[in-house]
Amino acid sequence: MLGWALMFLLVAVLAAIFGFGGIAAASAGIAKILFFVFLVLFIVSLIANFARRSM
Repeated sequence: MLGWALMFLLVAVLAAIFGFGGIAAASAGIAKILFFVFLVLFIVSLIANFARRSM
């Protein structure tokens, strides 16, 4: 999922360089959403791992 976020970020940067404002904004928004979803899933998996080890 982090790979998808980085891909959309790259698309947003390239679109911004070439002047496609709408595409850049949409790609940046998707990249942000995917990054935060990845971050939440990573934290949940860390908590689950620590909870399983403590049992």
